[in-house]
Amino acid sequence: MTAARAAYTAVAFFAMPFAALYLLWRSRRQPEYRLHWSERFGFARYTHSGEFPLIWIHAVSLGETRAAEPLIDALAARFPHYRFLLTHMTPTGRAAGADIAARLPGRVLQTYLPYDLPYAVRRFLRAFRPVVGISVETEAWPNLVATATEQGVAMALVNARLSERSYRLSRRYAALMRETAARFSLALAQTDADAARIRQVGARDVGVTGNLKFDFTPDEAQVARGTAWRLTRGEPPVWVFASTREGEESMILDALPKRLAAMVVIVPRHPQRALTKSLP
Repeated sequence: MTAARAAYTAVAFFAMPFAALYLLWRSRRQPEYRLHWSERFGFARYTHSGEFPLIWIHAVSLGETRAAEPLIDALAARFPHYRFLLTHMTPTGRAAGADIAARLPGRVLQTYLPYDLPYAVRRFLRAFRPVVGISVETEAWPNLVATATEQGVAMALVNARLSERSYRLSRRYAALMRETAARFSLALAQTDADAARIRQVGARDVGVTGNLKFDFTPDEAQVARGTAWRLTRGEPPVWVFASTREGEESMILDALPKRLAAMVVIVPRHPQRALTKSLP
C-alpha cells in the first residue's frame, strides 16, 4: 500500500463513527437508512453461489442507477448467460435498482457497497468474484479500485464526469487520485472537457461516449398517463422545476408571480420530499 493510500485509509477508519451518526441522522426522514448496516460496514453474510459469471455495476444513488439502466439492458441482451450485481450507497438508488431487477427476474443481485475499508472491500469482492467492475459517473474509491485490480477484476468508469471545481479540489490529493485513476482499464466520459480533466488526473484509456441518461427510453405506459393527465389541464401551461434540493422550493415559489395562470410542479431530487402545489 502506498503512503498516500495508507493515509487515506487511516482517515477512513477514523471517519466510521461519524458515518454511523450520519446514517442515523438521515434515517430521521428516511427510515431505510437504518437497514442493511452489515453490508455498509463489511460484516454482511453474502450468499452468492458463483454459478453464473457476474457483471458488477456500482451506481451510488437514484440518478446514477437510472443512467446505468440502458447500459444494463444492452449488456443483458448481449450476454444472456451473465448475471448482474448492482451496488448502491443510498436507499433511493437501491429502490431504483429493484425496479431493474423486477424487469430482469433472476438475473440481478443487489447490495450496498461497503465503505472503502480494506477488509470490507476484500470480503465483498471475494464473495461475489465479479468478472468486471463498472463504476458510474464519479465513483472512484481508492481501496476498492486497488483491491479489485489486485484480485484481477478489471475496472471501468462509465458516464464519467469531472467538473472544473472537482478537478481543482483533486489536485490537493494528486498522488492518491493519480494512483486510483491509473488503475481503471477504461474511462468513458460524458464530454470532451470531462475527458481532458480525467486524463489530467491520471486515467490512461479515456474516451467520450456522451451522457447515458439521454439513452433512457421512457416507459410507454407512463408517457400515456402523462399525456392523458396533461389533457385534463386544458390550456394553462404546466411549469416543472425538476431535481430541486431542500431550500430551493421556497425560493422558487417566492420568485413566481402572485397570480399565475399555470400549474407549478416541483420535483425534488430526493423522491421522499415530493410535493406539488397549484397556483391560482
